Formats: sequence, C-alpha cells, structure tokens
Amino acid sequence: MLRFVVRRLLQLIPTILLLSVLVFAWLRSLPGGPAGALLGDKATPEKIAQLNHILGLDQPIWSQYLRFLGRAVTGNFGNSLITGDTVIAEIGRALPATMELSVTAMVFAVGLGVPLGYLAATQRGRPLDSATIMATLVGVAVPVFFLGYLLKSVFAVKLGWLPPSGRVSIGLDATRVTGFAVLDGLLTREYDASDDALRHLLLPAIALGTIPLAVIVRITRASVLDVLNADFVRTAQAKGLAPRTVRGRHVLRNALLPVSTTIGLQTGLLLAGAVLTEKVFVWGGIGTLLADGINRHDYPRLQALLLLGALVYVVVNLLVDVSYAIIDPRVRLS
Repeated sequence: MLRFVVRRLLQLIPTILLLSVLVFAWLRSLPGGPAGALLGDKATPEKIAQLNHILGLDQPIWSQYLRFLGRAVTGNFGNSLITGDTVIAEIGRALPATMELSVTAMVFAVGLGVPLGYLAATQRGRPLDSATIMATLVGVAVPVFFLGYLLKSVFAVKLGWLPPSGRVSIGLDATRVTGFAVLDGLLTREYDASDDALRHLLLPAIALGTIPLAVIVRITRASVLDVLNADFVRTAQAKGLAPRTVRGRHVLRNALLPVSTTIGLQTGLLLAGAVLTEKVFVWGGIGTLLADGINRHDYPRLQALLLLGALVYVVVNLLVDVSYAIIDPRVRLS
C-alpha cells in the first residue's frame, strides 16, 4: 500500500508543474500583463515599463517562470491590492471557514447520498425509487444561490429556527484556537459557542451540499443496480450466503468504486459552489476572497487562489486513488 501511495505522489509532481505553467501563462495573458493588472486605472506605458523592470517581467520567460515557481513554493505571493495584507495571511484566515463549510457539506452529501442511492436501487420501480429520482433531478436543477436564498427565507426569516448569515452571532465572545468555529467551541468547552456556530453552519452546508448529494444518490443507485445484476452476486446468493454478507461484501463494496470517483470530483468542484454560497450567507471564506479578487482585479490574490484550487483538486484525486486501492486491492497493481 505504501509503495502505491509513493508512486501516486511521484506522479503528481509533473501534474502540479503543468498546473503552475498554466497559471503562469494565464497571468501573462492578462490585458496589459501583470503590471497593467497591478497598476489598474493608473497604468500608463511608462509606468507599466517601469514596473515590468522592477518585477523582472522584462527578463527571459524561463527566468520569470523559475522565479514565479520559487515564490509559489515558499508561499510568497505578495500583498493583496485590496487590504494590503500578505495574500498567504488572508488565505490563512479564510481557509478554515471554507474547509469547515465544505467538509460539513460533503458529510451531509455522502452520509445521506450513499444510503439513499442504495435503498433506491434495492427498491427499484417502487414509490421510494421514483421519489428519489424526482428529488435528485430537482436537486441538480436548482442553482446554489437560489436554494440558499430559499433556505434563508423559510428557516431563518419565516420560521426563525436558524440564523440567516455569518459564522457566529454578533457579540458572541468565543475563544479562537484553530479557526474552525464549531471545533474551537468543543476544544475550549465553550459549548454555547459551538452550538451557535453549528446553527450558523447548517443552512449554508445544506445549500452547498445539495447538488453533490443529488449526484451521489444517482451514481450510487446506478452502480448498485449494475452490481446487483452481476454474475458473482447471483452466485453468492445461490450459495446461501446471508443477505447482509452479500450486500456488504459483494454489492456495496464493488459499487463504491464509481461512487468514490464521484465524491472526489464533487469535492474538487465545491469551491465553485462555495463562491455563491459564501456570498449568500456572508460566510467570509475562500469563496469570498476569490469573488472580491475577481471583481477588483486583485492579481496577487487571484494567482494564489488559482494555485490553491488546483492543488486541492490534485490532492483530492490522490485521496480518491488511495480509496480505490483500499476498496479494491487489485488497483494497487496498476
């Protein structure tokens, strides 16, 4: 297993280098170049030429790339044009919020999606199966921002069960340890703060996790139906194995391979949904940083967030490969 993981890690190196080349090329394709993006409305040919010389953008392209790569490895992305803080400090403050939201959304999607998909497959053609199919179609079709506003309108405004926005209530005096609001409350035994943070987390997590939930349900259902019709399942049933053994060892385990791929892809795509979700719920995470960076042409922030997003996607795919190897040992030989 260790050799398999090491081999996959080594294969990631050229992938990450290629991603860095793509980000580097995108930066050079900006209108006016990086210097023009940095100067904004103050850009003139003279100022652009002067800043190009200061930043080394008038040097050979290979030299520029090596400097860009060196800074990326050390986490030196410069200062944000909006706040003046270092980009890495901004990301450090915002990342826990997005991680907390994304992890909760995926726990919601996977924890509900896999059992629902499995039940729908075992009840094929029955009312539960039909209701599940219709619900997943609606889940995929409804945009994240619309669902977010709908959840706020019903559960926060009309019913008043949950708070409408933010990570914690205004004026709540809570100790910060890790940046994860719910976890911090548990670690410091400030359970009222943890409960408050969890109440703020529920609506945005449901809004963000609904589309992954619908996709996981449909993929799980299709995968389980495919496995249920396989010869080895019928053979196991003919041998008199207990239904629980057939379901767990033969059906569910083999059906989880395409489900693992889907979970990995949906996890990688969460950042796109997080931009809208964080705006609707005023969450203040990476999605908010990205949206503001795009709107205000914050070039240092954008290059860091693009590399971070690419790195997260690569790491998630590595975890998917490892889950493959755990579910099906034959994958380790590939």
